[in-house]
Amino acid sequence: MWCVADLDADYIAKMEDVLALYERPYTMKEPVVCLDEKAVSLHAEVRPPRPARPGHLAKRDNEYRRCGTANLFAVVEPKAGRHFTCATPDRSAAQFARVVQRVVAAYPGARTIHLVVDNLTIHCEKSLTDAFGPFLGRRLWRRLTVHFTPKHGSWLNQAEIELSLVSRACLGRRRIPDLPHLRRETRAWNTRANRAKTCIRWQFTRRAARIKFGYQENVSKRSKT
Repeated sequence: MWCVADLDADYIAKMEDVLALYERPYTMKEPVVCLDEKAVSLHAEVRPPRPARPGHLAKRDNEYRRCGTANLFAVVEPKAGRHFTCATPDRSAAQFARVVQRVVAAYPGARTIHLVVDNLTIHCEKSLTDAFGPFLGRRLWRRLTVHFTPKHGSWLNQAEIELSLVSRACLGRRRIPDLPHLRRETRAWNTRANRAKTCIRWQFTRRAARIKFGYQENVSKRSKT
């Protein structure tokens, strides 16, 4: 469920910026990539599940062992159906920097890479300069044109849809015991989704936003000045 905060000028400006980006025609020279994170609880079986056999369903014991948490970086280019989702030990600045490095390497011929992220503190140039040093960190950051969703506006980030897809189609209700297992599963998901070129068809436009939230186009233009 979406919970929209007060619709002030800053919220409108950032929302319209992201929605205008999604309305652009697809071009390989300026790919639009969305990134978001999610913690994943790791659980191990206490007793081996009983496999299905004729006349009997597979069974799994209700008891499980908690094995801590890991993190998923959901990264997707929605219009091209390119998926870079990966599992990491945590969502630290260093892990974010490595994910950005991977995204930049995937688009060597792009003029710029439009990156949609929320306002988490690690989503900044400093994360890259701390991880790779000033020269390489700045060089990687300058390959990006960063678009921040408004505060309480993470629903505008299509990477949240990617997280939902991975949760339903990849992880499901299975118990993932450790990070290596989670990494294997996410790599398999990326392979399947990239082979199928699974795209996200975003339908919410600036016009729809103006109708939904009851503001005029000239208000959004003034909020950017």
